[in-house]
Amino acid sequence: MKTWFFVLFVLLAPRSFAQQSAPDIPFDSVPDFLKLPAGMNFGEVPGVAVNSKGHVFVFTRSNSAGGPAYAPAAAQLLEFGPKGEFLREIGKGLYGWSFAHTVRIDKDDNIWAVDKGSDMIIKFNQAGRVTMVFGRRKESADGESKPWEHVNPPLPPRDGLFRQPTDVAWDSAGNIYISDGYINSRVAKYDKNGDWVKSWGEKGSGPGQFSTPHTIAADRDNNIYVGDRANRRIQVFDTDGKFLRMFTIDVPPDPQTRAVNGATPTGPRLAAVIGAPNSICITPGSNQVMFVGESTYPGRIFKVSLDGKVLGVIGRSGRLLKQFSGAHQLACPSESEVYAAESSNWRVQKLILRPQTQTSARNLP
Repeated sequence: MKTWFFVLFVLLAPRSFAQQSAPDIPFDSVPDFLKLPAGMNFGEVPGVAVNSKGHVFVFTRSNSAGGPAYAPAAAQLLEFGPKGEFLREIGKGLYGWSFAHTVRIDKDDNIWAVDKGSDMIIKFNQAGRVTMVFGRRKESADGESKPWEHVNPPLPPRDGLFRQPTDVAWDSAGNIYISDGYINSRVAKYDKNGDWVKSWGEKGSGPGQFSTPHTIAADRDNNIYVGDRANRRIQVFDTDGKFLRMFTIDVPPDPQTRAVNGATPTGPRLAAVIGAPNSICITPGSNQVMFVGESTYPGRIFKVSLDGKVLGVIGRSGRLLKQFSGAHQLACPSESEVYAAESSNWRVQKLILRPQTQTSARNLP
């Protein structure tokens, strides 16, 4: 049965698979790590980040009970201590809150929140005060305010404004890179003072083009990695937007794995989602690796070298502890500690990775 599935998969898949196996990484998930106040729950959790003190920041689609059934505000930014203890809510009732997407921490422990609904990127200092804003939300007083439409050809982008941005990263000089995102198909660059520099990219599948640039990160050599999700690849650029290379993650899932929501994809639909980069984080230090999260299915997390080799596979799709559905953002303060924000499972898992063995492998016959 497994052999038949794999043969059919390869025949139907529109892409060739360069790496068809990778070892399973043994790991533990810390049960009930984050302690919410009594009576409080997360909504969908699209964002997680960790600062230099080990504090964990969670951007959750909560706080929507008082809104209408359509398009309520769904964003809360919460901070937890190193042991998971709840510390505070940041920016309660903030004007820029609409639909939480990602949260990042820069080298100075400033907190950056990317809100897909308000089209804004908001920088907070460590005290939780807003210090910079990028983009602008639609005015509630404007009668034409409505959700963005996915038109074809796409709307031309506008400097300094965003349409459903997704993520933010920085190079060593403090320049700011924003992936933008669901409507626009580009990366925007600002300098460290928040002044507009340029943007690059357009809708498409060629080198330097994007289809849902969903996640972005930079390594210590200032290479910019963009998770081009709908194109199922990661593209790498220099700080001027020059295309350097790209790679895909091509490890087929265990055929016994089932999707958490909806029918389990097969054939071309499965080939289109394997390794699609929903989230990227890069470890600090001199010997960096990245972790990449798939979308809701197959739902795995991959450990990947910066040149694109898959070093190991973590977990699979599911609802239980050590399983994932919608690993929407990852934080990796070290190579052995990863935090996974799950939009579909409404939680954050703290993962402790154990040393790999040579006998465990994810490989279909």
